[in-house]
Amino acid sequence: MTVFITHCWRRIGIELGAWLARAFAIALLGLSGAWAQTSSVELTELIPVRKDSALMINAQLKLELGPAVEDALIKGLAVHFVAEAEVFRERWYWTDKKIGVASRYYRLAFQPLTRRWRLNVSSEPIAGTGLAGSISQNFETLAEALSVIRRQSAWKIADAQNLDPDARQRLRYEFKLDVSQLPRPFQIAAGNQADWNLQVNKTLRLSEELVR
Repeated sequence: MTVFITHCWRRIGIELGAWLARAFAIALLGLSGAWAQTSSVELTELIPVRKDSALMINAQLKLELGPAVEDALIKGLAVHFVAEAEVFRERWYWTDKKIGVASRYYRLAFQPLTRRWRLNVSSEPIAGTGLAGSISQNFETLAEALSVIRRQSAWKIADAQNLDPDARQRLRYEFKLDVSQLPRPFQIAAGNQADWNLQVNKTLRLSEELVR
């Protein structure tokens, strides 16, 4: 009987702990009816450019973080963003062939001791505290940090030698807030909030001048 009671209390404790963690995550992510969900992202420019032996792109985003996301950042939660560009060669007889891909990973965090914002940028996923290999920059304001994320210039996405002048090629671009990098309880809470659902993508066909 004692073992049974102990097991029951242990189970209740685990369930209560999980509930409290989720409740805290929801509170931290800003489930407040007084806050308007104002986070937004828009792709205002996507220009492919041929330079020397590479195909590059210039992308410009109109990215705004709502109060819920900013509050979570100030309370110590790091927020991750991902930009990805892919080039495909169309094939009528088979699935399209991917001939180029490039990714940029951003980790944005607030440092309460210095009251500064730190942005890490890498071509590889930034998981946890594994920041080795990333470029780190510190900023006085959130706006300054966001300005770096908003602009992606001269970004190489494919080698020119892989482009086929006799075939059609297309470019696909995507940018998003990577909710999967949040701690598990926060992922559950963020999944129900439009303020955290930041994502934009666009596909365009490459001109003949770019693939020759």
